[in-house]
Amino acid sequence: MKIAVAGASGRAGSEITKELSRRGHSVTAIARNPEKIAALPNVTPTKGDVLDQAGLTRLWAGHDVAVSSVHFLASDPQKLIGAAKASGVGRYLVVGGAGSLEVAPGVKLVTTPGFPAQYKAEAEAGSAFLDLLRQEKDLNWTFISPSALFIEGERTGKFRLGTDQLLADANGKSWISFADYAIALADEIEKPAHLRRRFTVGY
Repeated sequence: MKIAVAGASGRAGSEITKELSRRGHSVTAIARNPEKIAALPNVTPTKGDVLDQAGLTRLWAGHDVAVSSVHFLASDPQKLIGAAKASGVGRYLVVGGAGSLEVAPGVKLVTTPGFPAQYKAEAEAGSAFLDLLRQEKDLNWTFISPSALFIEGERTGKFRLGTDQLLADANGKSWISFADYAIALADEIEKPAHLRRRFTVGY
C-alpha cells in the first residue's frame, strides 16, 4: 500500500515508519526536517508542514492511507481532517492520546486528580480531536490511543487491544512501547477492524 505518515521523525512516527517499511509498504515520510528521518527501504523522506492544509492535501493525495503522528497542540485538527478529506485518501489514522480514555464509566483519565498537569492541555486537545472525528460522516477515520505511558521499549508483538477504557496490566501499570504501538497501527491498516472508531493498545 501507499501510506503517508505526517510527523515521521517523531518518536511514535519514526517507529510507525519503520514498521510499515518492514512490511514492504511504500511510505511517504513527512516532517518539517526530513533529514531527521532514517534511511529505510521503500521510505521517501518528504518536507511538509501539518499547519499547511493545502500543502498537506497535495502530499497525501494519491495514497491509500494517511497517518498523522503529531502533537495536538502543535497542529490544527480542522486542517488535518480537511486535508485528509480533500486528498481523497481511503483511510485516515490518528496517533491519539490516552487522556480521553475512561477509567470508570463516564470518567476520562485527563479529569482524574493524579493526571500530570504538564500533559493536561495536550490531552484535552486530543480529546477534542476525537470528538471532531466522531462528527465526520464522510471520512474513514481511526483514532488509536496508546496506554497512559507511551515510551521507548522493545518490539515484543505481545499486547492487548481495547476500545474506550484505559488498559492496565496486573500491577495496575498502563503502558505501551512505541514499537508495539506501531505494530497495532500497521495491523489495523492491513486488516481494518476499527473503521470510524477509536481503539486503544496496551500490555
